[in-house]
Amino acid sequence: MSIERLAQVLVSPHVSEKSAMLADGANQHVFKVLPDAKKEEIKNAVEQMFQVKVAVVRTTNMQGKQKRFGRTFGKRKDWKKAYVRLEEGHDIDLTGME
Repeated sequence: MSIERLAQVLVSPHVSEKSAMLADGANQHVFKVLPDAKKEEIKNAVEQMFQVKVAVVRTTNMQGKQKRFGRTFGKRKDWKKAYVRLEEGHDIDLTGME
């Protein structure tokens, strides 16, 4: 895996109430990632970017919502979400990142 690829794997942190509760309680962080990113790539990207140890990576493919624009209907892009659980003693400070 090249350094350029790892730098592009993480698109952005996903900020929501659920992700905030997971970060506080279960030491998990949620990221939007590239649709073709593999779990090992996500793990390496998080470890390299934030200097932490990753225990488990879970991914899910999110379907884009159907939206209406006047009389026509459209669809948002599909995207991939990664739940990253860190090992004990490690933490990521995402304040001011987005």
